[in-house]
Formats: sequence, structure tokens, C-alpha cells
Amino acid sequence: MSSRRAAIVAGIVVLVALPFVISEDYYINIASQILLYAIFALGIDVLVGYAGLVSLGHAGLFGIAAYIVANVLAAGYGHTVAIVAALIGGLIATAGFAAVALRSVGITFIMITLALGEIIWGLAYRWISVTNGDNGISVTTRPAPFGLSLASPRGFYDATLIVFLLAMAAMAIFVSSPLGAALAGTRDQPRRMNALGYHVWMIRFLAFLFSGFLSSVSGILFVYYNEFISPQALALPASAAGLLMAIAGGAGTLFGPVVGSALVVIVQNVVSAYITRWNFMLGAIFVAIVVFMPEGLVPGSVRFGRAIWRAARGRKPTPSDRASATPIGGPRL
Repeated sequence: MSSRRAAIVAGIVVLVALPFVISEDYYINIASQILLYAIFALGIDVLVGYAGLVSLGHAGLFGIAAYIVANVLAAGYGHTVAIVAALIGGLIATAGFAAVALRSVGITFIMITLALGEIIWGLAYRWISVTNGDNGISVTTRPAPFGLSLASPRGFYDATLIVFLLAMAAMAIFVSSPLGAALAGTRDQPRRMNALGYHVWMIRFLAFLFSGFLSSVSGILFVYYNEFISPQALALPASAAGLLMAIAGGAGTLFGPVVGSALVVIVQNVVSAYITRWNFMLGAIFVAIVVFMPEGLVPGSVRFGRAIWRAARGRKPTPSDRASATPIGGPRL
């Protein structure tokens, strides 16, 4: 078994065994938060890591799906209708979002996504007849797929883990597919890809749809986890936190957004109980990552591990080692 497959199997085993090792409901809830935000970070990573497009408005797509669930349930429909409506509505909103944002790239793309995200937040804040403004909308029940109750922390964690593993599998398939390879080509050489006959805009548009779909999934999990949604979930800090998760863990990797999500959620919910200025600590950690591991925690840790292994064996790095440290094509851990 290769080291990559061993790492994937070990990660799955740890996630499955977590509720048996941790008995406190509080920490099981923290684990559920990590998984649902990891899906959100994966959605952002599709654009940041594989398309080279930095978005600061994805919390808007996240929130649209959450609000659709809350409103459909409030109208008296069931959870299945609410979830399907949220996924369809999220994709429609993503299509409109992408059609406007993909008119440009670089700093202009960042500013357009920021503006769109703020527009969606403003609508959530002011459209009181739909969103109830600052008071938000409460969700009083959770679904029970196949008769399994999600009312308990353990039940909700199990359901979130299943959705997370499906999202990871979909991400791995997407990155390894011809579309994923073409997307990486549009990131590195858009003019050459256009000259070769590839429709660069359409490739980015499809990637944006996949990114928005993952964001919608995480938004659905969010509203069921908190049983509440308010405009605060759509604000700029939420988009920035998702971007921080993707970059800190390692943009363009499969495990990077998961590690980044764990870092941010643990600092926000656990470390903040002991350190008042936890925001300063989180910022300092991010600066340290940028300085010492600019590629992110996961690729940086792999690089440091290989360096230590080579030093222990008394061998200097070779060109083949450097090539294996930065693989071209295919999903990276």
C-alpha cells in the first residue's frame, strides 16, 4: 500500500473511531463543525487551489442554501424537499454568481466576489420578510434518514462524516478527471489552453458550479447543526475564514482544507475558552505558516518530514526528491 493510500485509510479510521474515543458531547460537536467547515473549505479550494481564483464571497452561496432550507421547512414542507430545493437553489445562485465574477481574473475577480458576497449579506440583513433580518430563522427539527435520528451529537456526527467522505471522494474524482486537469491548465497557462481549443471560461464555470455545490452542502449541514441561520453566517468574516482554512492547510491538496478547518475551528471554539485574544493567536499562526510553510501545513509537513528522513539517512536531496515533493497532476494529500 502506498503512503498516500495508507494516510487516507488512517484518516478514515481516526474519524470513524473518534466518537468512541471522545465521550463528551461538546467535543463531538466540535468534530462535526470541523467536518462541515472542511466541506466548505473544499469548495473554496476548487477555485483557489486548482483554478487560481480567489473568492471572498462564498459565504453568500453557503448562506443561500441555509436560508432555503429554513424557509422551506417553515412553509411546512419536509426535509427531503428542503434539501433538494437548497441544492438546486444553491446551483442556480452559483451560476449567476459565476457568470458575473468570471468576467475577469486576478484582483478584479476577488473584488467582484467580495461585492457579490456583500450584496447577498445585505439582502439577508434587509429582506426581513424572507430572512427575518437580525433575528434569523430557527429550524426546530432535523432529518432522520433511513430512520436514523440526527438529534443526538453522535448521530449528527455520523451523518456529517458520511457526507464529508462523499465530498472528499467527489473532490478526488474531480481533480483526477480530464476536467480537473484542464482546470489546472487554465490556472497555469490560460492563453495556451485557449490556443489549444479549450473553452477556458466554460471550464472555470463548471468548476465554479462544483465549488458552489460543495458550499451549498456545507450550508445545509450548518443550518441543521445550529438549528438557526442569521445574516452573520453570510458576512465577509465567514468567507475570509473559509479562505483561511483552504490556504493554511494547503491549497490544491485534498487534506489541506480539512487540516485548515480543524485549526480554525479548534482555535475559535476550544482555545478561545483559555485565551481571550484568540484572534491574535490565529493571526500569528497564519503568519507563521506563510513564513515557514508557504505551501500550507499539509505539503509543508510532508516537506519537513522528508528533509528529516533524508538527514537521518545522511543523504542529500536529489532532483527526483524535489519532483516527488511537488507532483504535477492528480490529487495531492
